[in-house]
Amino acid sequence: MLTAIAIDDEPMALEVVKSHAAKIPFLDLKSTFTDAIKALEYLKENPVNLIFLDIKMPDISGMELATLIPKETMVIFTTAYSEHAVKSFELDAVDYLLKPFNLSRFLKACQKGQEWNELKNGQNNGSIFIKTGYEQIKVNFEDLLFCEANGNYVSFHLPKEKILSRMTLSETEKLLPSSFVKSHRSFIVNTQHIQKIERHQLTLGGKQVPVSGSFYEELMGKVKGF
Repeated sequence: MLTAIAIDDEPMALEVVKSHAAKIPFLDLKSTFTDAIKALEYLKENPVNLIFLDIKMPDISGMELATLIPKETMVIFTTAYSEHAVKSFELDAVDYLLKPFNLSRFLKACQKGQEWNELKNGQNNGSIFIKTGYEQIKVNFEDLLFCEANGNYVSFHLPKEKILSRMTLSETEKLLPSSFVKSHRSFIVNTQHIQKIERHQLTLGGKQVPVSGSFYEELMGKVKGF
């Protein structure tokens, strides 16, 4: 069951979300807010899995608010303005609902949230379940060499195989333990498998992975910490 709240300065827009949410069996809409500050106060004591968040609001925008909520809380933006779509996905939004949206489109967004939540909950101390097609494959963190982004997919590289999953690298990063760090905007590496560090590349399990300058210092700091 996904728990959620909705934030929108327009009461009628909240009524639409409430009406749609009541028809989704795996969604529990706990509360709605026209005041973003009150919503933040609510979240301190009542964490939820998901927030339906309007973008253009007085005092504080949905984009600004998205940076203030707990990192593990998923966001689905709800807005009448299409020009914010790219920025919303830079903030790792689950989806972007353009008003007016119907129940079918709302359901699709909720299903994406449910799949992401299941991936997070499938993680335990030493492994993660990776969805590929209609299957979920268990991968031990200690066996994972690195992750590589390719469009809307991420490849999970193991010593003898790789597993392709439809997700973003930012989503992947949230599922991995602290021993994993970005070496490049398209790569996350397991520091425990690094065999050689060069200025512009790493070697892990006999495979080369690029290192970009913007990530080099963070990478070196993380390697020294292990």
